[in-house]
Amino acid sequence: MNISQYLDSTYLKTPEQSGLSNEETLKKVYELTQEAIDNSIYAVMIRPDYVSNVRKFIQEKHSKVVLGTVISFHEGTKPINEKLKEATKAIEDGADELDFVINYTAYLNGEDVKNEFLQCTQLCLKSHKVAKWIIEIAALTDTQIADLTSKISTWATENFTEKDLSNIYVKSSTGFFQTTGGKPSGATFEGIKIMLDNAGKLPVKAAGGVRTPEDAERMINLGVKRIGTSSALSLMKNQINSSNSSQY
Repeated sequence: MNISQYLDSTYLKTPEQSGLSNEETLKKVYELTQEAIDNSIYAVMIRPDYVSNVRKFIQEKHSKVVLGTVISFHEGTKPINEKLKEATKAIEDGADELDFVINYTAYLNGEDVKNEFLQCTQLCLKSHKVAKWIIEIAALTDTQIADLTSKISTWATENFTEKDLSNIYVKSSTGFFQTTGGKPSGATFEGIKIMLDNAGKLPVKAAGGVRTPEDAERMINLGVKRIGTSSALSLMKNQINSSNSSQY
């Protein structure tokens, strides 16, 4: 199995989080993008601040690497108008795919998050972009994972065409959620299985916690269409090494 075409190679730390300058962060983002180009990794996923620069970089390299970014990351609590503004700028700057953090805090409080899903998804689709919706499964119970995934699937099916559905993903995690008691903060096989069982015709993206090629292959065999990871190149190298070792 060639996992490279399933991978979104991510660098999503802000300069403040990493202790780097903005220039140093941009350098790391360029390096990530070059790695993706050199190794046929499907996509890079970066902060909105760097989309314009990386779009130019990809064009200069005559590459087909997909450029993704995150919206309302990582809390998801921005009002709809701010999410739309951030997404509009990202699209104008050259993003191909936009990973929105749904306001799962509002959902947990019993508030309706359908409107933000519809407006932001519509913005992406009319611009011929892919919309992915991060539900942050570490913040949810199994029942809530099933319910929110099912709601997103229903909203998508009822409001967009069948052709559109392949461009509307449900995604597990930001990778930045702080858990307690050693609970995983990203994708788990159990959580992904629940999402797949409730996503209907929507593709599912596993993000956070996929650290070995065996885990990646298992996720793909379960049915995920994309995997978000900050260790994309390492996953690929380990897969090649494992494959070579098995031949002797």
